Amino acid sequence: MTTTTPAQPPRTVPGLDASPGAPVVVPASPSGPGAPSSGTSARTVAAMVVTVVLWASAFVGIRAVGHDVAPGPLTLGRVAVGSAALTVLLGVVALRRRRSAARTAGGAPSGVAGFPRGRLLALVAAWGVAWFGFYNLALNAAEQHLDAGTTALLVGIAPVLVALLAGSLLGEGFPRRLLVGMAAALAGVVVIAVSTPSGRFDVAGVLLGLAAAVLYAGSATLQKRLLPHLDALTMTWLGCLAGTVAALPFLPALVDQLADARPSAVLGIVYLGVFPTAIAFTTWAYVLRRTTAGRTAAATYAVPPLTVLLSWAALGEVPQAAALAGGAVALAGVAVATLPRRRAARPA
Repeated sequence: MTTTTPAQPPRTVPGLDASPGAPVVVPASPSGPGAPSSGTSARTVAAMVVTVVLWASAFVGIRAVGHDVAPGPLTLGRVAVGSAALTVLLGVVALRRRRSAARTAGGAPSGVAGFPRGRLLALVAAWGVAWFGFYNLALNAAEQHLDAGTTALLVGIAPVLVALLAGSLLGEGFPRRLLVGMAAALAGVVVIAVSTPSGRFDVAGVLLGLAAAVLYAGSATLQKRLLPHLDALTMTWLGCLAGTVAALPFLPALVDQLADARPSAVLGIVYLGVFPTAIAFTTWAYVLRRTTAGRTAAATYAVPPLTVLLSWAALGEVPQAAALAGGAVALAGVAVATLPRRRAARPA
């Protein structure tokens, strides 16, 4: 006798819909290109590699441009260029989808969510202000005090903060590994903080770096919750536009400082806007939509050491030996706290 298991009803997420207050239906067992999978495709791996390399280069670019442009104007310049690049990219993608739909005898493009409205649009805008606006502002300001590699080591504790947010907001709890890893990561941060050549605690630089890590973690957590409801490129574009609007008060200062800036600084802002912003944030969203948050965050462990190498090659800056040691301790703590434990195979 064959028994059948009744299909589970769809799960609803209140408040994330074009109509405020209406639930959004999410399949109980997600599948397809927008769902996390147990395996990782070559395209997803390539997108993560692009993200890691470009984000590592961003720390170096910010440090180089920061000699000519202050943190606030640099934030506006970067996200404004990023918004322009994303607008072009979105237009190209929309045109390709329209042509594809025309070739399918009047069919509509598949797998593309509509333009968000209502509460969903407000959440995307808030995410964009935090991720593209305040995160970049804190990061730019931190690199006025710290070298690129040291700043990247501080921001590298963000996955631990993601785990803390998941434990407190999503009910995932606080296992012993998380607490041990968090303690190690914080110990590493303290070592980094006192490893300046003078041995003094750089309060401003460390606090700004930690603020960037907090904004990174909160934004990544919110982004993971929003991505099932719209496509990655549209969300990145809207978020970058929101960050640009939030940074508009820095426009007069940006105009004044660009007038006196070196050509290399202007080119640096263009690079930061096109590559680490428009391209890397889009590839990040692409990966985050197709894999688990933990696996995506684990891949960013490569950013700090790669930043140290790029900073040494491009700027001749190398963190103090104690900062490197503290960074290693912090990243080890992050790995302990966030990497999944391997389960022992059950006997047959």
